[in-house]
Amino acid sequence: MKDSRIRLAPATSVPLDDLIRLYEAVGWTAYTKAPESLAAAIGGSSFVITARLDGRLIGLARAISDNATICYIQDILVDPEHQRSGLGRQMLENILGHYGDVRQKVLITDADEGQHAFYESLGFSEANDMDPPIRAFTKFDG
Repeated sequence: MKDSRIRLAPATSVPLDDLIRLYEAVGWTAYTKAPESLAAAIGGSSFVITARLDGRLIGLARAISDNATICYIQDILVDPEHQRSGLGRQMLENILGHYGDVRQKVLITDADEGQHAFYESLGFSEANDMDPPIRAFTKFDG
């Protein structure tokens, strides 16, 4: 992370206006069309890490976990003005450190090749590349 003014901190709540602005900035408008659901998703997360620059929300990552056996990593967002700065990596490393003793860390993302390289650089593997092989199933409604 190049800008020393950026502050990472765990959050128990995030103002809805901040969430909507960040999610819209990265083009995740499916979330902003239902702001109450977005607020509930953030509020129901086990761990949320935010990145702020001069008080402005520029990054957010969150996880859902039982704190023992599984951690599902969801929503790693970085404002486009700050992408490729290492901020996404730092937020994800913060989550991985928080859940260091949890056996399984899972995330689902789109098929963008850049994301593939990013997650592999952090020790993730695609399910079909695991040894021994594993299966991953998803059901997506909407």
